[in-house]
Amino acid sequence: MSGMIESFKRDLAEVSWRELKIHLQRDALIIVAAELDLIEVGVAVADDDKALVEAWIAAGQLGKPTDKQLERWEQEPDNRFQMLIVQPFILIQDVHDA
Repeated sequence: MSGMIESFKRDLAEVSWRELKIHLQRDALIIVAAELDLIEVGVAVADDDKALVEAWIAAGQLGKPTDKQLERWEQEPDNRFQMLIVQPFILIQDVHDA
């Protein structure tokens, strides 16, 4: 597991909404709440830890972007995000919410 964590730490990137928008078309974006650690969420998703992922979803800490969020990001295309690819998903955190 530490190999996965190290790999995810290396793969973590900061990108703009403009760069992420293309992934919306294939319904791959998953927004991660600011209070969660993006690497920890990535590990849970990669390990298919259903109990943990479902708990985050139930708590509203993990899910698809809302229409309101998408609207805001469209108005601010340079808005910055932390991004981690965990195939087939793109996990993102809004830097402004952190």
